[in-house]
Amino acid sequence: MTWSTAMWLRARRAIALGLLALCATLPVRAQTPAPNSEAARAAELDAAYEAGLKAGMRGPATVTLLDQAKLAVPPDMMFVPKDEGARLLRALGNTIRGDTLQGLVLGMKKSDGWVVVIRYIKEGYIKDDEAKDWKADEMLANIKDGTAEANRDRAARGFPEMEVLGWIETPTYDVATHRLVWSLSSKNKGESDAETKGINYNTYALGRDGYFSLNLLTDSDRIGADKAVARTLLAALAYDPGKAYEDFNASTDHIAAYGIAALVGGLAAKKLGLLALIGAFVLKFAKIIGIGIAAFLGGVWKLFGRKRESA
Repeated sequence: MTWSTAMWLRARRAIALGLLALCATLPVRAQTPAPNSEAARAAELDAAYEAGLKAGMRGPATVTLLDQAKLAVPPDMMFVPKDEGARLLRALGNTIRGDTLQGLVLGMKKSDGWVVVIRYIKEGYIKDDEAKDWKADEMLANIKDGTAEANRDRAARGFPEMEVLGWIETPTYDVATHRLVWSLSSKNKGESDAETKGINYNTYALGRDGYFSLNLLTDSDRIGADKAVARTLLAALAYDPGKAYEDFNASTDHIAAYGIAALVGGLAAKKLGLLALIGAFVLKFAKIIGIGIAAFLGGVWKLFGRKRESA
């Protein structure tokens, strides 16, 4: 099983470039890459990729998510379990907190360049009455403040810090299905505003005991098409009987200490730890590929393509 995405092609280009640079500068004897170096990060990304391939489940398939719900994985997508998914996210610079991660969904088509991160937060029934009074500007300010902690972790591990720019899609909530959607853009600190931006396209499915977060990671060049993927997966998640939002029992069930507005504000940034976006980091390395190594990279991609087909 494989995941053939434009994102991983960009990442493998970075690995190939790193190997070329390494061969040009190191002595003949083999050396272990220095911790937090570009070569070490590239090696870990490759290893995490291979582990994800081995553990992944390709659709069409039905995945059980705890004792809460089922996810119908569509054809041409792959579900990667939480352990391998966590390794991949860390290899791409994301901060992983707690035990909320349930896995990843990846596109299998050659044109795909997105990842969906699935988490479950069991903190009780989320009251949704705040949705009718959204204050998008205040929410955006909270999210920007919440990136500071994630940036400290990224800097310590040699990754560029991130800057949240603004809304791609302001928060919208469907009262009938109890689904929440919102999206924002980001970039590496110091980069030009003209650069391609990393995108978080966030969707939530509220339930009786908590909520699932399905977070699409892509970039500003692809979001127009890729957001349909997030909505498809959101619709493909179904709570088990007795676990749906409508099954709430006010006399017995726990109510969360916060309402739905907190899922868009600072709480989302701190609990999910996913504002360290995957897209901008990968794109940063894609930009440094030079024409002079095109022939070498062509050989790498042919080999990589055969590997995907054989898998």
